[in-house]
Amino acid sequence: MSKYLVIVESPTKARTIAKFLGKNYRIRASMGHLIDLPKSQFGIDIENNFQPKYITIRGKGEILSKIKAEGKKAECVYLAADPDREGEAICWHLGRALGINENENCRVEFNEITKTAVKNAFKAPRKIDMNRVEAQQARRVLDRLVGYKISPLLWRKIKKGLSAGRVQSVAVRLICDREREIEEFVPEEYWTLEAVLSSDDEENKFTAKYYGKAGKKISFAKEEEVNEVVAELENATFLVSEIKKGQRRRNPFPPFTTSSLQQEASKRLGLSTRKTMQLAQQLYEGIELQGERVGLITYMRTDSVRISASAQKEAEEFIKQQYGKEYLPEKPWQYTSKRGAQEAHEAVRPTSIYRTPGSVKDYLKRDQFRLYKLIWSRFVASQMAAAIMNRETVIISANEHQFRATGTTVAFPGFMALYAVEEEKNDKEKKLPVLEKNQLLKLVSLKPEQHFTQPPPRYSEASLVKTLEESGIGRPSTYSPIIETIQARGYVTLEDKVFKPTELGFIVLDLLKEFFQEIIDIEFTAQMENQLDEVERGKLEWTEVLKRFYASFSKSLQKAEEEVEEVEIEPEVTKETCPDCGRNLVIKYGRFGKFLACPGFPNCRYT
Repeated sequence: MSKYLVIVESPTKARTIAKFLGKNYRIRASMGHLIDLPKSQFGIDIENNFQPKYITIRGKGEILSKIKAEGKKAECVYLAADPDREGEAICWHLGRALGINENENCRVEFNEITKTAVKNAFKAPRKIDMNRVEAQQARRVLDRLVGYKISPLLWRKIKKGLSAGRVQSVAVRLICDREREIEEFVPEEYWTLEAVLSSDDEENKFTAKYYGKAGKKISFAKEEEVNEVVAELENATFLVSEIKKGQRRRNPFPPFTTSSLQQEASKRLGLSTRKTMQLAQQLYEGIELQGERVGLITYMRTDSVRISASAQKEAEEFIKQQYGKEYLPEKPWQYTSKRGAQEAHEAVRPTSIYRTPGSVKDYLKRDQFRLYKLIWSRFVASQMAAAIMNRETVIISANEHQFRATGTTVAFPGFMALYAVEEEKNDKEKKLPVLEKNQLLKLVSLKPEQHFTQPPPRYSEASLVKTLEESGIGRPSTYSPIIETIQARGYVTLEDKVFKPTELGFIVLDLLKEFFQEIIDIEFTAQMENQLDEVERGKLEWTEVLKRFYASFSKSLQKAEEEVEEVEIEPEVTKETCPDCGRNLVIKYGRFGKFLACPGFPNCRYT
């Protein structure tokens, strides 16, 4: 009979950990949260200091009963959920259900699922961190207050199945505001002028951009303006008047946080935030390698760029072996995490740098491999020397007019030998021919070109996550669920990899703007996130955060219930026809997102 019971969230994690712990340990999976707020009712006692009314989640009773039964037989129970607020809350709920004393050292935390990390964690169990639990509880209650108080209002005034979330509404606002910027944008015409020049023969052609006249920068607003300059240049003498040479360093990027991983996986691999997190979870929880099960990456929900001293040393040794000493920086890079980051966590990195992408490829599925290679390469590159770029600027005179040409070549690749920089990778060849001061050049052609200013781009998944993070909105665990929710509710659609708001999204946002300005205010939402961080640090009471919020929120709610008028939404007609009656199907929105339905209801019930 096993002496110790260890509870984790998932069966995969349980299987991996079981390989590291002996027969005295029995590992059980809780399958995520077992206890939460009820779905069918509000579940918050506002009058009693916002106390939550927790229940066992429907369908999880049998799992909890089995865990309780095994807990009674065990000498000791260890709670080993993930190292974040959600994981701490799972442990707290389990501890209460199992009757574990809150002062007992039952919490085991590890940032990576490797034999060394897991065994070390079991040597130093700790008490459950109630500050972290209360931060999670405050977020949960805040989200419940907003969702359960505003959503019924939306159902009554707009349509059933709608919801308003504290953070998701800000994301909808960003997308809707950007769409309105695009709609209101008035393109402005402008022109550029390039000269194709050669130093001696046709093979040494290069392009220079028009700069201005008599040392003064000039821009062209109309075709007549650029044509006037072209006429002046047709018989001009083109001469190299000045050559400036220099070098610049391009430092490596820090290792991945959740946000930067989602952004790069989207840009480089075309993965959605949801897919990225699913794959990262699989790599973290463990992969079977030659009969050994091991986690390949550290915990993937993190806003820290910190790495352990041992990981840094391992990287240093690997780089020296594989690339040479010159590829190491003079001293190891010290990256700075954003303010408020959880520095107890590490960045997302491989658990061993010696598990190279090539060595594990045969054990991974295609997308698992692509993501692992990205994480591995980014981490190794983050510990390598800076790249050195040669930069040459040539100033060319043509009568009083001036052109400029810039060339960039790699003097020393440094980290770019492993991790290509997208801008450099996509650029055309930038090498200039060998030129000398006062050298005469041959004009091959002049190329005036018309342009129009462009509206700001719509948000992609990557740029939306970037904006949310830079604005201080959401946390590593919330970016992906936010993006899923706003699509499921029918507030936005993802078309050609960019977000477009629906009519429904605009209507809901405008209602929130009128009556719940704070809910969709970016700065206010960021302040709320900071307050939750303060709760986790033990500097602020969780109930105090809720009291402050509810004081103004309840007034807004009352005003909205009195003044909001019903809104009629015209269904969006599609080109698809109903197979039963031939009408064009329309897009409708229900509890689980959008669906196609026949407009002939109730006579025709096709969906």
